[in-house]
Amino acid sequence: MGARNGADYLEGIKQRDAEIWLGDERIADVTVHPALRGCAQSIAQLYDMQHDVKLCDEMTYTSPTTGDPVGLSFLTPRTVDDLQRRSQMMFHWSRFSGGMLGRSSDYINVEIMAAAAAADYYSQNDPRFGENAQNYYEYARENDLCMTHTLVNPQSNRSLTASGHPSADVALRIVDENADGIVVRGARILATLGPLADEIMVFPSTVLKAAADTASFAFAFTIPCATPGLKMICREALAYGESRVDYPLSSRFEEMDTIVVFDDVLVPWDRVFLKSDPDLCSRHFPETGCLAHMAQQVTIKNICKSEFLLGIICSVTEALGSTEFQHVQEKVAECIINLETMKACLRASEADAKIDKWGVMRPAAAPLDAARNSFPRMYPRMVEILQLLSASSLMMIPPNSAFASPVAQDIDRYLASPKRDARDRIKLFRLAWDVACSGFAGRQVLYERFFFGDPVRMMSMLYRTYDKQPLINRVNEFLDRED
Repeated sequence: MGARNGADYLEGIKQRDAEIWLGDERIADVTVHPALRGCAQSIAQLYDMQHDVKLCDEMTYTSPTTGDPVGLSFLTPRTVDDLQRRSQMMFHWSRFSGGMLGRSSDYINVEIMAAAAAADYYSQNDPRFGENAQNYYEYARENDLCMTHTLVNPQSNRSLTASGHPSADVALRIVDENADGIVVRGARILATLGPLADEIMVFPSTVLKAAADTASFAFAFTIPCATPGLKMICREALAYGESRVDYPLSSRFEEMDTIVVFDDVLVPWDRVFLKSDPDLCSRHFPETGCLAHMAQQVTIKNICKSEFLLGIICSVTEALGSTEFQHVQEKVAECIINLETMKACLRASEADAKIDKWGVMRPAAAPLDAARNSFPRMYPRMVEILQLLSASSLMMIPPNSAFASPVAQDIDRYLASPKRDARDRIKLFRLAWDVACSGFAGRQVLYERFFFGDPVRMMSMLYRTYDKQPLINRVNEFLDRED
């Protein structure tokens, strides 16, 4: 098949028979359901970009297997130029949504690529598993799959999770294995984009104690979302309407988060990457390079999100005629610093990239670690700045339907600003509301705060993994000087 277009994608998710629940309703067709069709159409537009004559060379590359064009996010980078070429593709996709689609499929595609390149890592567990990683990468690339993942067990007992032991009564675990594969039971949470994905990657994330009683919780596999026994339970929908004026973001980019329940799901052996080895599972992301490539994609998303917020903030202050106040300039400058910091981290990660032991050009980890630990603090602050600089103007935004009512003339007269008429002003501030105050906005803030997990544990991990010894040695050398 090669690179899909939007119609191919929509037809694929329409024809599958995944079990998806929203409230008391089982959703039969996600492409037409009011809660999901807006985002489904947006994902389709991403796939259509692969066939845009002006962009296709920046969105695809030639498959080494078939010679057909395939999505560029599947590229195995061997040079810095490859990394930057892949970045350009990711920027096209992320700027389309202003960074509001946190789980566009390029995020998982780079993980699958890195896993295939590091096939020998999985072969330590079982030679079949290394072959599975390579074969699945080729299958995903040639079929241009839209993928999600789920990494986190439900936290019914946080003390157990923190100590390296899953909550055994609810966590996903292996309950059987046979000639056909492994059988898993339990739940995982936060499969973002799950209802709109073709397949789901179920990989380890939480560090497990290397003990016999955690072996059944240690695994990595991929399966179709329509696998028998798998069901997705959606949170409340945040797409409150389809008006592109009243709900400019939520009507397009409500990507939905789900609980994934596995009722004795059979995972075929050819879909298993790791099994019953807590140590390999715990070391998987950093050692295979998956984490660095995923962090590069996330940093690009964060750059685009920072650009988008900064653009909205500048548009709002211009519309209100407040650009010359110093306190306004200070707050806008803070957002500029955030954006330029993210851009610098991305550039440093690519400039300092090196070939890893799997033969892949891996982005430098330190700048990406800095970026992914900084943005969870930056993003809520930028949203707060938008609220502060918009003030009551965020409240006084009648719905677009008011322009078809008898009060339209009053709105035109009283809600105009120095730089925008009432209609344009309302359109702008409806966007600002959807970024800063709506249910969609609240979910985005929460999502960014915990994108890679608990921020405190993230900082602790950075502390433990950062090479501090050369800096300590430099201080000691200085103290030992006698001249």
